[in-house]
Amino acid sequence: VEKYNEALVQFEVIRSAINSDELLKKIYKKYDLDEVVASVFTNNYYKAETISKALLSYEKTKVGDSHSRTAFAQAFYAIALDGQNKKKEAKENFANSIPILIEYVRNNSESQTLSLKNQKRFKIITETYINLLFDEAKSEQKSDLNSINQAFLLADIARGSSVQKAVAQSTARSTVKDSRLSDLSRKEQDIQRRIGSLNELLLVISHSASDRSSDFQSRINNEISDLKSERESVKNSIKSSYPEYFDLIEPKPITIERASKLLKPSEVLVTWYIGDRKSFVWAINHNGLSGFSILNINNRDILRDVKNLRKSLDPGVTSVDEIPAFDVTLSFKLYNSLIKPIESSLNGKELLISVPHESLGQLPISVLLTQAIKQPATGSNTFSGYQNAPWLIRKIAISQLPSVNSLAALRVGQSERLNKQNFIAFADPYFSKDQANAATKNQITQLSTRGISLNLRSVPKTSKVSSAELGLLPRLPDTSLEVIEIGKILESKPEDIFLHENASVKKVLSTDFSKKNIVMFATHGLVPGELNGLTQPALALSAPDVTGESEGDGLLTMDKILELKLNADWVVLSACNTASSANSSEALSGLGRAFFYAGAKALLVSNWPVETISSRELMVDLFKRQIGQNKITKPEALRQAMLNIADKGSAKDEKTKAISYYYAHPLFWAPFVMVGD
Repeated sequence: VEKYNEALVQFEVIRSAINSDELLKKIYKKYDLDEVVASVFTNNYYKAETISKALLSYEKTKVGDSHSRTAFAQAFYAIALDGQNKKKEAKENFANSIPILIEYVRNNSESQTLSLKNQKRFKIITETYINLLFDEAKSEQKSDLNSINQAFLLADIARGSSVQKAVAQSTARSTVKDSRLSDLSRKEQDIQRRIGSLNELLLVISHSASDRSSDFQSRINNEISDLKSERESVKNSIKSSYPEYFDLIEPKPITIERASKLLKPSEVLVTWYIGDRKSFVWAINHNGLSGFSILNINNRDILRDVKNLRKSLDPGVTSVDEIPAFDVTLSFKLYNSLIKPIESSLNGKELLISVPHESLGQLPISVLLTQAIKQPATGSNTFSGYQNAPWLIRKIAISQLPSVNSLAALRVGQSERLNKQNFIAFADPYFSKDQANAATKNQITQLSTRGISLNLRSVPKTSKVSSAELGLLPRLPDTSLEVIEIGKILESKPEDIFLHENASVKKVLSTDFSKKNIVMFATHGLVPGELNGLTQPALALSAPDVTGESEGDGLLTMDKILELKLNADWVVLSACNTASSANSSEALSGLGRAFFYAGAKALLVSNWPVETISSRELMVDLFKRQIGQNKITKPEALRQAMLNIADKGSAKDEKTKAISYYYAHPLFWAPFVMVGD
């Protein structure tokens, strides 16, 4: 709970108890690294130096110079020195400890054995060292920004996520022509998945104190150990025989120089590192570093502001008139905090490649305002007040990446992709027999709402429902029209559009996706806990009692997606909350990670439940623009489609065709984000 002053008092009590008992002296260390952390956060750097120096000496004696425990002690010793302005000594100690800690964090993150405490410690260390490097960079010549390059490398490593690794793996696998390499690649990835599953199982049974559970844990640990040895053997085989491929699945840290060479003249890459005390931003173009800045905003600030902005984007209401006003003042404030310091780097560019961090990944930066505007009032009749507003998306197209390193992974093997636009879609499943029967009679049941109904592709709130089954999900009949219209634009074959009972898990798993470069799922996206027994993210497809499947539950879960073999330029998830993440602030959910792993190059995902009609119009317009104009990029097509909906889109009365309200509120036009390349 971060009560550091109280913690320091207790550490003194503990130390007194240890010093008064000879047996305790033999069992326990005199100092604890947590006391160093508490001293740092209470600005008692002299005390932090004394304790961390003693711990460093102790750990070197016990476990050696290269152990992670020694490295943590040395890094906090560096923090204590930095707090006393002993910059040169601090940098030397950081330089010695950081490489060891990076390797430790990488290995333990992969196997999901990195404790929350050590995650927190590593974040404190990373932020402090980046801040030291930024301060040092201010005194360097522009042509010799070694410090800012070091900070950039460290930030991308620290920010790197399982998404980035999935991007590298799927891209690498999609370029494989050698059958032996393909087998080794899949084997290495599957072994790591098994290790992850076993670690999850260990967490579940670790709370049991029975002898039987202890034996079970021992057996699982032995199996994990054997799998790790097997994985290392496979990786060594890949490394020796296919060194270039190995560089993709185990990517080296990417420098500013290398990143700049991957960028086109029309692109600018903007990456953030969000810290607990300060934050940092870099802007890079094809010529190199174009801007950098320390930001006086921290993770708590951004988490609060993002949460407040999302209140009007994911409001959980059932009628249009209940949609809260979007806070334009807060939107402009976030722009000034996050982008204004490197704003000049956007001039003359057509695409902003965003690499967000922490809670910033939960908000599309397209909704940030570049200028102050008057706050529109609440209510559907005021949505026109958002029309032609100076959104960031008006200035530049935007795409998103999970890490800088993923840019390199994605842009290797571009020439290996399919040239022709081959489309396949799954939409409008029947979640129960009642829905299927009603559909044959052209009956669609809608909830009665106050005012104009807000038709969101959202799932019912099930937190207070004792039994939440697939049949509770409402049909999405509008998605049939959506994929059929897109299919016409892309000149797809009728047999490549799977609707109703044909939008089934069995159809998906039995489909050959190798020649399909646009894959679309227009259905509900689910997070763990929304339905009975659902423990992983999933897409809802037709119920087994509708499709006649003897097994299954109608859910295309994350583990099933991982088994797909895609060769897709992009996967479109026209569903609700497919970019949200229940247990993480990553920009992508488990669904995103799974599709990258399976072979997707880019994803179009939504950040909140989309309104079904405006979403359909946006999707159709997006594909028309990309196909209709020469060499238009996916992000630019999305930008144009979003602005068309924001400035000109409207809901009309079905009978009179009169405008009921405008789609200018960001809830309607801004949910989608392009992730990948």
